[in-house]
Amino acid sequence: MRRRMLFSTLVVTVIAVMLLGLPLGALTYTSLYEENVRQLQQEAGIIAAEADVQIRGGGQIDRAQLASAYPSRHIEITLPNSSRTIDAGGWKFDPHKQHTTTTLHASATSGGGVRVEVWRDTARVQESVLNAWLGIASLSLLAIGVAVGLAMLQARRLTLPLVDLAATAERLGSGVTTPWGHRYGIPEADRVAEVLDRSAERIAGLIATERHFATDASHQLRTPLTALSMRLEEIIAEADNPDVVREEGEAALTQAERLVETVESLLGRARQSQNPEVEPVAVDDVLKQFVAEWAPMFRKADRQLKLTGEKGLTAMTVPNDLAQILATLVENAYKHGAGTVTVRRVDGGTSVRIEVSDEGEGIPEEIAGRIFEREVSGNDGTGLGLALARHIAESEGARVELVRMRPATFALFLPPRAGGLSKGAGPF
Repeated sequence: MRRRMLFSTLVVTVIAVMLLGLPLGALTYTSLYEENVRQLQQEAGIIAAEADVQIRGGGQIDRAQLASAYPSRHIEITLPNSSRTIDAGGWKFDPHKQHTTTTLHASATSGGGVRVEVWRDTARVQESVLNAWLGIASLSLLAIGVAVGLAMLQARRLTLPLVDLAATAERLGSGVTTPWGHRYGIPEADRVAEVLDRSAERIAGLIATERHFATDASHQLRTPLTALSMRLEEIIAEADNPDVVREEGEAALTQAERLVETVESLLGRARQSQNPEVEPVAVDDVLKQFVAEWAPMFRKADRQLKLTGEKGLTAMTVPNDLAQILATLVENAYKHGAGTVTVRRVDGGTSVRIEVSDEGEGIPEEIAGRIFEREVSGNDGTGLGLALARHIAESEGARVELVRMRPATFALFLPPRAGGLSKGAGPF
């Protein structure tokens, strides 16, 4: 592209210089010759007038004075009523024998009848024409040089953005999604740069979404897979007891269904194509099933999972999302806490609050303010569970908060059913 721009600019400039320079050279040649002929004509008139004055005064023509005044002219003076010709001037030239095209000629006749003819060599005129042509040629070359220089600058200004944009596209294709942010002062190139930067941001967002989906999926699927594994272990251990096998098989089937729901929920959130539709949910039903699923794990670790608080609460949520959030909070207490883990239901008046606490040392002060950030963990955890739990809660209008550092107590605030909280009667 740069070569084409330089070549086209050079061709256009040469054509323009030729179209202007050649007529200008011809005009200069004609003007100089016409100017010298007019000057020679004036000299002839002046000489004729002086000769007429000298003859009328009864004197003779002063040839020495003419030779001194016109050293590079050949002058012939023809007196009136006479065929005698007087040669004068400082240049010896015989026009009758040495006729040549390299001379200028002019003639004039005075009022008294004196005829004067003047010849002049064209060497100086040709030198003047040559100097003028050299000047025109120099200016033409200068114009060509300036045009080529400007073309190089313009070509560089136009091609460097293209090279830079190509490098940006190459970086984007190789997986570097940081926006380049370069602008060039050329609207078209700046438009392309803006599109590439926006594409880089979108690709970075897609990559981040995929990464979050992978990490969230691995974290969210781990709990139901663990519960499913425990049920299968119970089936193997109690293979001789049909009632236990049936019970544990039904529980394993429930876990498998929960696993399918979790996968579908994660895929929907990753595609951002599913908005959770909340519904009135009896909190006791979800918690009863949740405690039944987690109790074997706590018994195996010689710990206890306890459910307390008010019964019969109803909240607007998604049952599967509620189970996932509680699973994250209980698993966090199980892994990082100690002693009994208590799940407490509270009627907050404007919300249904479910608190999860343990008897461990609590949350370190240095991470308490960032506990819900991704990859922030007090021990050897992944730092994903609490961030994901808060994200799921916020997507359906709920909140997850750390309400007490020691002992660690997390609370899930759920919106109540329209028209106020609904309470039932009877034992849990």
